[in-house]
Amino acid sequence: MAGETVITIVGNLTADPEIRTLSNGGTVANFTIASTPRVYNSQANQWEDGQALFLRCSAWRDLASHCAQTLRKGMRVIAQGRLQQRSYQAQDGSNRTVIEMTVDEIGPSLRYATAQVQKMQSGGYQGNANGGGYQQPQQAQQQSQAPADDPWGAPAGEPDF
Repeated sequence: MAGETVITIVGNLTADPEIRTLSNGGTVANFTIASTPRVYNSQANQWEDGQALFLRCSAWRDLASHCAQTLRKGMRVIAQGRLQQRSYQAQDGSNRTVIEMTVDEIGPSLRYATAQVQKMQSGGYQGNANGGGYQQPQQAQQQSQAPADDPWGAPAGEPDF
């Protein structure tokens, strides 16, 4: 819609996405992305972490289920979406305002990892962080799964095109 603030954020998931089914049958996945800037301290001659930004995000419908199937805590992601401000009254009676992002696009960052992509029947693409390159879905199903404690998995050999 016109006038909305669209942003792109790069960061790490603080937890696995939480998926809910609403009373109207729709699905939503909620998660938080932590984006921490790195700044060079010339006096100490080293890189240091800046103050982290924790941005609460929501993804809807098919994107919600794709996020829940694909993304895991600690994964580095790139997300684009629309910022929305919401006000509410807390239990203590105080008025609060939060800024959240409604995600339109999201995927794993390939800067330090590889990802495997599968085309979904609905016409979209589903990413799997099992390592390896871009493969056809039937080849991807034959590839072994990544260990449960490693969300990126071990890199595989060259992709089969």
